[in-house]
Amino acid sequence: MASSLTNKWVLITGASSGFGAAAALAFARRGARLLLGARRLERLQDVVGQAKKAECAVLDVAQTSGVNAFVAWAGKFTDKLDVLINNAGGAKGLDTVAEGKDADWEFMLQTNVLGVLRMTRACLPMLVRNPGSVILNIGSIAGRVAYEGGSAYCGAKAAELQITKALRLELSGTGVRVCTVDPGMAETEFSVVRFHGDEAKAKKVYEGVEPLTADDVAEALLWVADRPPHVCIDEMVIKCTDQAAIHKLHRRTK
Repeated sequence: MASSLTNKWVLITGASSGFGAAAALAFARRGARLLLGARRLERLQDVVGQAKKAECAVLDVAQTSGVNAFVAWAGKFTDKLDVLINNAGGAKGLDTVAEGKDADWEFMLQTNVLGVLRMTRACLPMLVRNPGSVILNIGSIAGRVAYEGGSAYCGAKAAELQITKALRLELSGTGVRVCTVDPGMAETEFSVVRFHGDEAKAKKVYEGVEPLTADDVAEALLWVADRPPHVCIDEMVIKCTDQAAIHKLHRRTK
């Protein structure tokens, strides 16, 4: 029996690693057609090599011209999208506001906030003409609960949550579903990026904890996207069992 996602068009940003790459492979296993974008073309091509029916191109969601060019490229393959996954984003730094750096702030706001707006705006014509399509925005529990050193990232993900809610209202009646999937602690390249490539520092984040994996989040995205057209999972929060809250972690000792 064919999957309900067979030959569906799925566009994923930030698909070269982490949640984006895992989602690409999960949807590929269900027979979807993939349009993948990321800044790192070589890594992106590796993902395409593991998937079937996948195309890729360079995409930097921090640039309006780049977003528009990417969506124009996607339009050469299809005039309709079934799934848009706004995954590109991330955190940089763990500084207080007093010690924050403009470059880190700008990266977080450009990718997590403006990137979502730009990609959604550009893709909406392909979604609206296809009732039952779905926008999946990758949020974070950081958008719901603030923590020290997370001001810009928490603010950016709170903005993503409100963008999702506003879109849900604006697109009412079109048949387009709008969802946010908000993971807690997950072991991907997230902490390596946050700590500017310091892998030892990033590894300490997960010590004694069994965090979520990229595959766990990809499975959740697949489930949300695969609901019947009349079902919209507005919001999903997913945390590892060891994380009861941002500040409440169970860490095992050796």
